[in-house]
Amino acid sequence: MTAMTGAVVLSLAGCGGTATTSSDKPGSTPVMPALVGKPAFEAENLVNKLLTKPVEVRSAYSDVELPTVHLVWRVCFQTPAAGAPLPSGSAAEISLTDTVTPCPEKAGAALKRPASTPAPPQTPGSGKTPAPAATGKAKPPASSPTPAPAPKDTYYKNCAEAKAAGAAPIRRGQPGYGKHLDRDNDGIACDK
Repeated sequence: MTAMTGAVVLSLAGCGGTATTSSDKPGSTPVMPALVGKPAFEAENLVNKLLTKPVEVRSAYSDVELPTVHLVWRVCFQTPAAGAPLPSGSAAEISLTDTVTPCPEKAGAALKRPASTPAPPQTPGSGKTPAPAATGKAKPPASSPTPAPAPKDTYYKNCAEAKAAGAAPIRRGQPGYGKHLDRDNDGIACDK
């Protein structure tokens, strides 16, 4: 083993990680570790040891904002997949959720939390809290409309077609993603 490969294996052994090279030969390509279920800080540390680009971190839910401090949030999805080779210049992405919210079925799904309304003040001396006021349907925030997700069997011949459909950029695992659209093999198609 080279000193560099040995350092990666030794540093990950102390973190509870797994060996991250596809073989023990000098110059072998590192592979993506399994990150799903790990806290964000641990996942980012594992990947940052293997890549020169910082890990792209986002909320697993499209309608939940990722807080600035998200170290204990858990990884729901990762790109590239565990075991995938990480050639030089690769990028990685993780999607997170807080520790009490389960992962969605797919990355970018909406959690659909009801609009929160403040609790009415407690009446002094009553010992009871009044029932919360009934609310109607929550109105979505005034912003640009989000394009409808593409069906699972969606195929785009090229990035111009994907962009015209409003689907670009497309992440690995999302409908419409294809290796022929991800020329730099960073897991994000039509991103340039």
